[in-house]
Amino acid sequence: MDDLVLNWDLGTGGLLILAVAAIAGLLVMIMALRMHAFLALLITSLLTAVIAGVPANRLLEAIGFGFNSTLGNVMLLVGLGAMLGRMIEASGGAQVLAEKMIDLFGERRAGMALSVASLLMGFPIFFDAGLVVMMPIIYAVARRTGASFLSIAFPSAVAFSAMHIFSPPHPGPVAASNIMGADVGLVLLVGLVFALIIWAAVAPLAGKIFGDRIVVPVPSILDSNSEETGFESRPSVPAIISMLLLPLVLILLNTGLNTLAATKDDPDAFKALPVVQVLRVLGETPIALLITVLVSMVVLGWGAGKSGTLIEKIQDSALGPICSVVVVTGAGGMFGGVLRLTGIGDAVAGSLNSLGMPVIVAAFLIAQIVRIAQGSATVALTTAASLMTAVVAAGDFNALQVVAIVMAMSAGSVGVAHVNDSGFWLVSRFFGLSMKQTLASWTLIQTAMAVVGFALSLVLFGIASLV
Repeated sequence: MDDLVLNWDLGTGGLLILAVAAIAGLLVMIMALRMHAFLALLITSLLTAVIAGVPANRLLEAIGFGFNSTLGNVMLLVGLGAMLGRMIEASGGAQVLAEKMIDLFGERRAGMALSVASLLMGFPIFFDAGLVVMMPIIYAVARRTGASFLSIAFPSAVAFSAMHIFSPPHPGPVAASNIMGADVGLVLLVGLVFALIIWAAVAPLAGKIFGDRIVVPVPSILDSNSEETGFESRPSVPAIISMLLLPLVLILLNTGLNTLAATKDDPDAFKALPVVQVLRVLGETPIALLITVLVSMVVLGWGAGKSGTLIEKIQDSALGPICSVVVVTGAGGMFGGVLRLTGIGDAVAGSLNSLGMPVIVAAFLIAQIVRIAQGSATVALTTAASLMTAVVAAGDFNALQVVAIVMAMSAGSVGVAHVNDSGFWLVSRFFGLSMKQTLASWTLIQTAMAVVGFALSLVLFGIASLV
């Protein structure tokens, strides 16, 4: 879509008005007219593209730009994650693990223990994939403790999000580091520290505040039905933990090989080795999840004496309930993609870049504005990095200052998550929240993470200036 030429130039002001009007119209359709989110996002995306000047013969291509890529990624990760989750839940494994966690940590600490586990899983696993895999455990712990569902769910979501935004090997910080010429190893160390601090500062408060304010039942999206009762086998805790750790280990293998390649004189030659190629493929997130699903079929299915027909029923029943999640999330990516094609993010970011404000402040604001404008945290981060790279190259910044700037952009890319962000809809659907409730909770949580991240970036930049 890089060759798309709009029929007219609305200018930065016109694009900004269009984006605000599009978001306002979407809110009216969903909240006032009670229209289904998928239809509202589709209509808004089409109207926005038409008003922005997308040629009629490329209209479907324009709305498919964000929808196809988002749907492809989400469908693989959520579909496989849901199958794994249903296998664990229907076998009784989620309940067994929840009971063990409560025995070890007590009912009051079980939710935070689950959040710590999410933090560890979130290091190599993408936000959406990790959250889907962890959901049956979150549901089981919430039911077992009787605590507010959001007090259990939000701390885990914050853990996955913090790792995804600030720490390599996730795509945003890796891409920004490469564009800015930052030391990826140093970004990894600092990113992990930032993620831990932000999680510790935001996760407990998010669970407490919104767990008390917003009371929703534990969603039944991954629950077993009467046809699946014969699948229960009460697997051992080590078996369940092993299945949760398997994708983690496989993805870490991919990450380790990529890191090792960076230390070689010829990284491409190392990556071209057949054994390295095979091991890296096994560590790709969809492949790692697929392997784990197959292992769950052996351990929880055939190994427990269950028939192939029953296993197939369990897996098939996992896909129906998550169709709405996948389609709405894809539509959220579609809306963000249309806004991206209008050029609003680049236009506003370019204007901010020319104001001459401090580099680290400009880096944060550009990423934040692009995030608000088009939704994708990764795109916001890479856009900000592309715009700031010349400024940073022209300045006399040491390695730690460059890392602080990357962290500031990472912080900007996470704030103010709203209706044009596919992750917003993923949280909304899996947590059983309305759009209004998600705006009143998850949007504020992500904004708090951005504020804390930017404050830490300023501190780091100041310390680095003294070195």
